[in-house]
Amino acid sequence: MLSPAVKSDIRACYQTLQDQLPHFIPRKAQNYLVAELAKTLAGDYAPKRRLLVAEAGTGVGKSMAYLMGAIPFALNNNKKVVISTATVALQEQLANKDIPFFHRICPKPFDFILAKGRQRYCCAHKLSAVADMESIQGALFTQKPKRNEQLSLNDLYAALSRGKWDGDRDSWPKPIADHLWQAIASDKHTCHAGLPAHRACPFAKAREAMDKADVVVVNHSLLLADLELGGGVILPEPEQCLYMIDEAHHLPTVARDFSAASASLLGVVSWLEKLNQTTTKLGNTADIKRAHRFVDSLLDAIQTLIPGLREVKQQLSQLPLNNDGCYRFADGELPDALISPSEQLKTASKKAHQALGKIHDLINERLKENDISAKLADPALAETAFFLQRLENLEKVWTLMAQPNSDKGAPLARWVRACREREGDLWIHVSPLEVGWRLDQMLWSRAAGVGLFSATLRALNRFSYFCRQVGLSETDGSRYLALPSPFDYPNKARLVIPTMPCEPQASDFTDVLSDKILEHLEGERASLVLFASYWQMQQVTKAIESTCKQRGWQLLCQGSQSRPGLLKAHQQAVNADKTSIIFGTGSFSEGLDLPGNLLTNLIITKIPFAVPTSPVEEAHAEYIERCGGNPFLQIAVPEASKKLVQSVGRLLRKEEDSGKVVLLDRRIITRRYGQSLLDSLPPFTRVIEP
Repeated sequence: MLSPAVKSDIRACYQTLQDQLPHFIPRKAQNYLVAELAKTLAGDYAPKRRLLVAEAGTGVGKSMAYLMGAIPFALNNNKKVVISTATVALQEQLANKDIPFFHRICPKPFDFILAKGRQRYCCAHKLSAVADMESIQGALFTQKPKRNEQLSLNDLYAALSRGKWDGDRDSWPKPIADHLWQAIASDKHTCHAGLPAHRACPFAKAREAMDKADVVVVNHSLLLADLELGGGVILPEPEQCLYMIDEAHHLPTVARDFSAASASLLGVVSWLEKLNQTTTKLGNTADIKRAHRFVDSLLDAIQTLIPGLREVKQQLSQLPLNNDGCYRFADGELPDALISPSEQLKTASKKAHQALGKIHDLINERLKENDISAKLADPALAETAFFLQRLENLEKVWTLMAQPNSDKGAPLARWVRACREREGDLWIHVSPLEVGWRLDQMLWSRAAGVGLFSATLRALNRFSYFCRQVGLSETDGSRYLALPSPFDYPNKARLVIPTMPCEPQASDFTDVLSDKILEHLEGERASLVLFASYWQMQQVTKAIESTCKQRGWQLLCQGSQSRPGLLKAHQQAVNADKTSIIFGTGSFSEGLDLPGNLLTNLIITKIPFAVPTSPVEEAHAEYIERCGGNPFLQIAVPEASKKLVQSVGRLLRKEEDSGKVVLLDRRIITRRYGQSLLDSLPPFTRVIEP
């Protein structure tokens, strides 16, 4: 049950919120979300399933709701709150605006931190080693830095030494070149607090601060990185955490991509040959008397891997690649000739990874015991770290490739692709199709409590599609809420479906679009036009740009400049009472904020159906068909529903906004699935032309 102390703290937060915001308007949906989240975390509904899935429309104020529902509960129950987002923009909003504000209104003090992956921090020890041009350590660079690059490294070192910089790449005022950053970035193999030289490293300090924090903000990738390691390695233990997962509609894709692996064949052979040449030297640095068996084991594994990879490459070269240079194994099944080699490569890569890990540990041990100088150990550790990272990935690839498909669940997608960078080489890829069971195993069944939030979790007005993706069930005791936006859609916006001479499949649809778009731009000051493909956007741009110029309209096309630059140009034109039009593709249907007069006319060229073109999408469709299902109805329509809701969500961003949405695709009223798509949209006033 929710304790009186938690209730009291939530009420106090809410009262202070009203006091601090003179124009604060209470929102029923927000209040309800706060209460339902707190009760779910307290186990009021299901003591063994403290999980809430909440779709909250634009304007509900979901960020403040989950802060108010989760933080007071965590502080009163000795738990930590981990807030995970998909985008940097929301992370920064939470860390720099929302949480600091909530910190001021919360009756109990708490510490919070924005946590980042290790690779975002420099290693102080590596930086000091490269800051002096005379003693520059070659192993850290493939080629010696140029003079201006060396000066940049010196500036970084000076700022870090004086406490003017915290070692976070994102907080340095100027961009840091990738090749420089790779040489000084923290990595798990060489930079850990157990070594005296690394105790003051920026990542060690950040980790120490995170351990003390009550609220930790992360991105989905960092959350999954911790869970893949077993949980509690990077972030606090799942059993001690209340996870507030915002932008949760991205979680299935991020989780799937995180579980996938890939490697080139000849590229791997190339670095294995280098490792073969340097193994004995590394063994000597580690003390050959203690390391000889690991050196022998590593050399033996390499002698299996190199010819094995060449043999696999020879077999795969016979496969008929498609026009994209790709071949996908039907049903994820490897041919018999590849099963045994995959097993051998799995065993050999694991053996190599373990052996090099032991050599690395012995070098570390000698360094810790002052049995070897840092000048000798550091280049060796940098080298072993470089190869360990690659062997770790290689082991993952071949472990997945050798894994037999389960009779119960979905198979793995397996495919090869021609390497563009290296002629004659092939990339091998493997990816799960479904990750829900892994999320359940790693997170839902272990966490102290979970909240999943987004403005678009439902597809076709149901949670079932999202549940399947993330391993939940509508009957497993989890709590589900669909909270409507407070916006007055019927009086503030219209959905117009014009008469169209043809449907999107027609060959002349692009020409028709050009005319129709011009027609619906007439008399509008601020417009956004969303296209389903980049090609179609470019074709329409070519067709109408001269007309736009003649009429004095500013046409801004995605890709012509950076997104912030494009939005700034649009805002300046609209504020100067000029007509401005933005052309964009699917990425502009999410996270684009154009409130008030910056957007009053939204044109969507077609229902955003995704064609399954990637090997993973093709494999998923194939699996559904094999199970007797319909990929179009089970994947394409639900996904289109979510994307369409996201797209129309660009129009009204604040309660006082108004405008119209024009959908140039009449399939929404002529096809059987159309009514379901239409019903999933906000309740705009509908104008359907005959």
